[in-house]
Amino acid sequence: MTDRVVVGSLGGAFGVQGEVRLKSFCADPAAIADYTPLYTEEGRAFAQVILTGQLKNGFTARLDGVVTKEDADALRNVSLFAERTVMPSLPDDEYYYADLIGLTVLDTGGATLGTVKNVMDHGAGDLLEIIAAGATDTVLLPFTAAVVPTVDLETGRIIANPPDGLFGGDDN
Repeated sequence: MTDRVVVGSLGGAFGVQGEVRLKSFCADPAAIADYTPLYTEEGRAFAQVILTGQLKNGFTARLDGVVTKEDADALRNVSLFAERTVMPSLPDDEYYYADLIGLTVLDTGGATLGTVKNVMDHGAGDLLEIIAAGATDTVLLPFTAAVVPTVDLETGRIIANPPDGLFGGDDN
């Protein structure tokens, strides 16, 4: 799936006529309909996405091939992906979440802190979920310019300046 970027998710049926609840992860939420075809993780393609209404946290939409409430309900909690080639290019200081997962995280002294497992946004800013080196636990690292001054996609590395004690170690 590295040639595709997650752009949204489906929340099941809206009504009984085959409409779905659609949550967009795009900077311009309505632009999700412009990035067709959209794909599920299993490879099912939706060549057409028509936004039919606005909900509190997303849209109602029609997808080709989804005509009944049962069709729509079968898509509950399904992520939607777009081809990377149809996505807009990003400024130097912005990244697609998919590009950050798997990167090695080093501290400013070059010591390995861990690997990015996930990127989360709970509304107060992005967090990198990092599998700490030599541990099974994960650490949540704020994804801000102060804490993560360098992201180098070419070398697959992130340089971080985490708060003291976040990765264990001494709090002297």
